Amino acid sequence: MTTSIFDLTGETAVVLGGTGVLGGGMASALAAAGANVAVVGRSEERGQARVNQIQAAGGKAVFQSADALDASSLKVARNAIIGKLGSVTILVAAAGGNRPDATLPPGSDFCKLSREGWNGVFDLNLVGGALLPAQVFGESMLAQRKGSIINIASMAGMIPLSRVVAYSAAKAAVINFTKFLAREWATQGVRVNAISPGFFPADQNRALLFKDDGTYTERGGQIIGHTPMSRFGEAQELDGAVVWLASHRASSFVTGQNIVVDGGFSSTTI
Repeated sequence: MTTSIFDLTGETAVVLGGTGVLGGGMASALAAAGANVAVVGRSEERGQARVNQIQAAGGKAVFQSADALDASSLKVARNAIIGKLGSVTILVAAAGGNRPDATLPPGSDFCKLSREGWNGVFDLNLVGGALLPAQVFGESMLAQRKGSIINIASMAGMIPLSRVVAYSAAKAAVINFTKFLAREWATQGVRVNAISPGFFPADQNRALLFKDDGTYTERGGQIIGHTPMSRFGEAQELDGAVVWLASHRASSFVTGQNIVVDGGFSSTTI
């Protein structure tokens, strides 16, 4: 019998930020591939809803509360997950997002950009979205000499989008950090890669992309106009990339890479 190289049976995956739309979708994809999945986040209601969905589909999952910006909280979560599901071999670091006080309205003065907002976006996306998870979960991966870390960056980290300067800069830092860590741990059994989604509607950005009547906002229309596929992405369209990078057989020689899933947006001239 041929076993699929994408079979994750026996693996334990942690999805930090698994309570969100994209993180939750990736948690479901990993579970469908056979991994035991820990959905980690601050919202027990949303996290447990995702766990219930995974379990209803025949997968194994647990919810674990944690604060991505608190190393001690992540360590408690790591130890609890190991006790429930076994050694962690896959980490998807999907915590992140933007803040209104770090977003420039049209015609605003960049020199007035809030330092608090800037720092908050960097903390959320770089510190809580990559640095601390890698330190905490990477420590146990290094000890067992096996692990796949998948940071969730953004197409905005490759192209400096208007208005969201702090978010773009923070995600660019995530991509750079991913490459650094991949080089550091390449001979120690731990691979480190990133996925950069393009525009995927979710609760956080829906108002930016759609009007109340469901038609595109001006910005949404501009984005579609620069996307060769002429549409936004759907959460399940990240499934293949995350399962591929998670599988130690399917991507054993892949590290330090940034996999872009954006409908061709980054291939066009803006």
